[in-house]
Amino acid sequence: MKFSRNTTPEPEINLIPFIDVLLVVLIFVMMSASFSKFNELELNLPSADGRVPEQRPAEILVSVNAQGHYSLQRQPLGRVDTKTLAEALSQAARPLENPVLIIQADARSTHQSVVQVLEAARRSQLHHITFATQGQTASGTTAAVTSPGAAPGGSSRR
Repeated sequence: MKFSRNTTPEPEINLIPFIDVLLVVLIFVMMSASFSKFNELELNLPSADGRVPEQRPAEILVSVNAQGHYSLQRQPLGRVDTKTLAEALSQAARPLENPVLIIQADARSTHQSVVQVLEAARRSQLHHITFATQGQTASGTTAAVTSPGAAPGGSSRR
């Protein structure tokens, strides 16, 4: 009599599907790696000489407070329109050669007040414009930012 043993076939690993999956993963990695190139701009930044200028340029100082009142060369003008401000800037710039307009605006002044000064400067043909700023220390308190040619009162032009 023949006794048959109930033998189960040994499991075997079919490598063909495994190789197919690995090839798909390899193709995916190759395709995504080719699209991840970074486009960079090569910049040659200019260098500057940090010497203090021998002469300060002719300056016209316009201040704007939080209420929108203007002062020109520390003389109050009050709330004026763009035309009046442009006329005052023209008169202040007339005796000066190539003047620089410095705008000191309060941090709480409106954007429109500063834009009005810029418009008046455009009408007065003043093309060199800068803003006076006040820096802050690491602890958050305000400190005067000093730089060569800084305006009196602890503010600097940037």
